[in-house]
Amino acid sequence: MSPEYLATVILVCLAPGIGVIYTLSVSLGAGIRAGLLAALGCTICTAVHLGFAMAGLAAVLYASALLFQTIKWLGVGYMLWMAWGMLKGTGALAVEPSKRASDGRIVWRGVLLNLLNPKLPIFFMAFLPQFLPADAPDASARLVELGLVFVGTTFAVFALYALAAGTMRARVLGSERAMAWFRRAFAISFAALAGRLAMERA
Repeated sequence: MSPEYLATVILVCLAPGIGVIYTLSVSLGAGIRAGLLAALGCTICTAVHLGFAMAGLAAVLYASALLFQTIKWLGVGYMLWMAWGMLKGTGALAVEPSKRASDGRIVWRGVLLNLLNPKLPIFFMAFLPQFLPADAPDASARLVELGLVFVGTTFAVFALYALAAGTMRARVLGSERAMAWFRRAFAISFAALAGRLAMERA
């Protein structure tokens, strides 16, 4: 594995996206432990998408416009629902114990948010081969290795996001005004991601 691959993966994982926004919002709303569970859910889905890509299912998804559009619009709807929950204070940023999601639901939301993004397996099919030598005798094993590094890096980066957001949580919770602004910011972020996903083409 080349240093260039690792550096590129870190940059990809650091870039604000669905998983990063979800992890940050959960960490601010429910603390570091919940944020790590959110990171776990997002990482599990990353592994699932990698499996799809390596199994060639991404090519099927790319070729089937109906399947791609179905998954895409389900994802758009789910992200808009998450945005509404943020605004109402019942989503990931809910801080009242009675409104907080269970551990399993936190993980499941992380899986579902990323699973409903049909571009991810296609991204992996285009991304990973760039770092695979053309004459590699063990191409399949090398792809698995690259994929495992990507999955591990995803969790490590998201865990750092969770720790950072969870650490500043006490200050944020002490200000209703700050919480209101965070709810609006995350709601807008999810709505923007939904809009971006709606514009995606296979």
